[in-house]
Amino acid sequence: MNKVHFIAIGGSAMHNLAIALHLKGATVTGSDDEIFDPARSRLARYGLLPADEGWHPERITRDLDAVVLGMHARQDNPELLRAQELGIKIYSYPEYLYEQSKDKTRIVIGGSHGKTTTTAMILHVLSHCGIDADYMVGAQLEGFEVMVKLSKEARVMVIEGDEYLTSPIDRRPKFHLYRPNVAIITGIEWDHVNVFPTFEIYKQQFARFVELIEPNGTLVYCNDDTEVADVARSCRRTDISKVPYDVPQYTVGNGITSLVTANGTTVPLRIFGRHNLLNLTAARYACNAIGIADEQFDAAIQTFGGASKRLELVLADEPRHCAVYKDFAHAPSKLRATVGAMREQYPDRRLIACMELHTFSSLTADFLTHYRGCMQKADIAVVYFNPHAVAHKHLPPLSVEQVKEAFGNNVAFESDEQSELVRSAMTEHRLAKQSDIKVFDNSALMLDYLRTLYTPQTTNQNLLMMSSGNFDGLDFNTVATELLG
Repeated sequence: MNKVHFIAIGGSAMHNLAIALHLKGATVTGSDDEIFDPARSRLARYGLLPADEGWHPERITRDLDAVVLGMHARQDNPELLRAQELGIKIYSYPEYLYEQSKDKTRIVIGGSHGKTTTTAMILHVLSHCGIDADYMVGAQLEGFEVMVKLSKEARVMVIEGDEYLTSPIDRRPKFHLYRPNVAIITGIEWDHVNVFPTFEIYKQQFARFVELIEPNGTLVYCNDDTEVADVARSCRRTDISKVPYDVPQYTVGNGITSLVTANGTTVPLRIFGRHNLLNLTAARYACNAIGIADEQFDAAIQTFGGASKRLELVLADEPRHCAVYKDFAHAPSKLRATVGAMREQYPDRRLIACMELHTFSSLTADFLTHYRGCMQKADIAVVYFNPHAVAHKHLPPLSVEQVKEAFGNNVAFESDEQSELVRSAMTEHRLAKQSDIKVFDNSALMLDYLRTLYTPQTTNQNLLMMSSGNFDGLDFNTVATELLG
């Protein structure tokens, strides 16, 4: 396909696919009613930025080989209607990815959390081993110019498999279209409540994902997650291989997490957290499935520094033993995992955990109860939401009191598989009690509160900022520099 037009080219995924096709040699055009950075700058860099914003049905001509339709467009989009009238082949974003990869070995990473990190780990190992791979990943990765790569030469494609809807005219989840040879399910936790109104409906999408694995393929699944294990046990009993995984043996010392190998040696890592060790094991088994040995994997994973916004260090003041981290966490299980990881990695430091309710699900009053106790391993827990975001999503208003009650971190600390060092650090007053939860609906006031927790004499303290947004425009680097002085 040499000439492709993108409807809603400014989307995060769409503009990356447009750039990937351009780099592959296709003639790419596109339209959108609004395009913001970083998409605007990146499209301009490659000569793909539309001359003007808006929809232009005259750009849809019979010489187009295909149209790619973004989720941002509506069913009555004039360019879409024109393409339908002319009988031009219309692809959704995931349909086009499949079209470009149907002759390759496809590794597809699905799950409610951990997809981007696991995808990034696999790509890092493949690159370290000199294996050329195409890919689609949901974040900018260190060492990778674009978030989508398509080529004629690569025999493997690694795809982050989102369970959200495919396009305005195709209501299937995206990951149902990729038909993996190797599939991963990292976890199942109810999300996208505006699309999947019950947990059972949401869970069914993962069962269908398993059913769509190619014959003689492989399912790598998190046995640590009871919902995932249930799906894996009940689907595809004979014609695929099923590989369960759990947390590997590891140690934590001097701020470094290390894997313990079968022969007792240790592999130091740049990442940390129980959830990241689960992601690492999923990546290992996926790499094993395409012929990469454990020794190769271990040599490569030591240099993996993490995906963007996934427990990413913003700034550290080592002499004072203080640091600021940011993370994409927003769902309840993600908050528990990320806060728990910080506590385990730095058991002797005071932990301030700050999160933003930003997604449709998180701002839905009935869903808020799922957050109860999810930040209990922090010393101070801070929650922020913007009332305008609630109104913009046409949801009933939330109050500070509602949010505080929903999060209520007065649940007693449960004995889990954390290290003895962590358990000892979590005694007495170390848990955040319900009265310690600070809820703000004004980001300036939240920042003022964070300032009160820092002085030039502050030592042994970490700040963890968690959101799928940015706390209404806060620059994390500026905030970290100010707080750490």
